[in-house]
Amino acid sequence: MSHTMFDSEITKDQTSRKMTRRLFLGGGAAALGGIALFSMRKAPAVEASAANIANPGTVTIVNFSDTGQNLGKETVPKIVKTDAEWRQQLSGNAFDIARRADTEMPYTGSTWNEHGKGIFRCICCDTALFDSKTKFDSGTGWPSFWAPIAKENIAEVTDNSLGMTRTEVKCKRCDAHLGHVFGDGPPPTGLRYCMNSASMRFVKA
Repeated sequence: MSHTMFDSEITKDQTSRKMTRRLFLGGGAAALGGIALFSMRKAPAVEASAANIANPGTVTIVNFSDTGQNLGKETVPKIVKTDAEWRQQLSGNAFDIARRADTEMPYTGSTWNEHGKGIFRCICCDTALFDSKTKFDSGTGWPSFWAPIAKENIAEVTDNSLGMTRTEVKCKRCDAHLGHVFGDGPPPTGLRYCMNSASMRFVKA
């Protein structure tokens, strides 16, 4: 299984433009109609415990080929690593976003404007997360989808940060932060999975 790494495409002064902590985008799908609230402090560091690393447990996910073919369910070990191991594997930007729940700036990610056919895999563990068939232009500047490739491959958890309640989306196998899901998407689900490019890699079909 490949663990190809890439940074999101930030054209100027990556350090000064990097968004830290989480972003809330409310309202409709249009970026100008949304409300963005940013905190300049990162999420508290939470180091994986030795017990979790030694006994990570298992999860059941759905495997997909790079062409999007469903290969069936498989029960696999959860992936738990130390911060040092994640930092060695990921770029600085990907670590901040996927492991520390930061948010990339809108219109800077490598795949917000990607229109090719393919699937989006977790940057940390390569689990298939989204299919280009469900991607749509939300006008927000982040990759947006109306459904995951398989519900079994993501986890949705309550996020009470910034004084509001949202639904955070994580990779089911490695707990990587992907983004948030909102109820203002298009048919048939009416959902908008607002993701970070840096948390995923795009594999062309």
